[in-house]
Amino acid sequence: MNASVRRTPNTESVHVDADIAELLTVRDLYRYAVSRFGAHNLVYGHGTTNAVDEAAFIISESLHLTPDSFATLLDARLLAAERVAILDLINLRITSRRPASYLVAKAYIRGVPFYVDQRVIVPRSFIGHMLQSKLIGSARGALVRQPQKLSRVLDLCTGSGCLAILAARCFPAAIVDAVDLSVDALAVAKRNVDDAGLAHRIRLLHGDLLDPVLTETYDLILSNPPYVSAADMDALPQEYRHEPRMALAGGADGLDFVRAILNRAPALLRKNGGLLCEIGAGRSTLEREYSKLIFRWFESDAVFWLKRPAGSRRRTT
Repeated sequence: MNASVRRTPNTESVHVDADIAELLTVRDLYRYAVSRFGAHNLVYGHGTTNAVDEAAFIISESLHLTPDSFATLLDARLLAAERVAILDLINLRITSRRPASYLVAKAYIRGVPFYVDQRVIVPRSFIGHMLQSKLIGSARGALVRQPQKLSRVLDLCTGSGCLAILAARCFPAAIVDAVDLSVDALAVAKRNVDDAGLAHRIRLLHGDLLDPVLTETYDLILSNPPYVSAADMDALPQEYRHEPRMALAGGADGLDFVRAILNRAPALLRKNGGLLCEIGAGRSTLEREYSKLIFRWFESDAVFWLKRPAGSRRRTT
């Protein structure tokens, strides 16, 4: 195959090297991608943590392979069109520095796929993993011991709708409200909710944090709000700058939205209800400022659980 200029569906030009005629199998392209990514010092963190996993993800999604089938088909020879498509993605990942999930319009949380594009951040919440492990079940220490009894759940800053969808699956009797300030994000969330067949159980609401639900009460409130500090925003690698700024920036110390949630959310919790919130960092700050609250920490202090404080005023309307 001669060197040429290819165009992706996004109409961005990428150069294909003259020696790609030697890249015949999945294994060949896999090795090639890992080498190229390493040579260009890409930054990861949007579902993968290294060049090896990133290459496997891009190739698998391009060929519609599962992780198991990828491993068994490493020595399969590819059609010319398949090779060109993969090479275009490899080159576009390098030249654009866009997260791989944006390039293939797909992200996963614990194997569950979600549609994503640059209107939302790439899903990577610890809470998504907790919904399928520590959070629910009958085991001692589980935060929700009887998941089938929950009837109302709130997901604040829903973004792509991933946590709302996972919550609806974890709590089969619950109606889930999913709130976001971004109309664009809610459009992506609607697509995911519809694809999941959960439009009858998930309400997508536009507004600022708790404003759209002030008359509601909940058994569980989930939130993965913007929590990146101003200093960290200034230092973000190029890959992260492709994500919506409003979904990342959390004010000077990253805790502006977390404080707003702590100040208002307890009034919306039902008896024995709880709040599960991701903060990234800032445990000591929150424990100092909210010394009367009893936080339970998870995921290396990046997520807290807070039960409805005793004596807090609960809305009844």
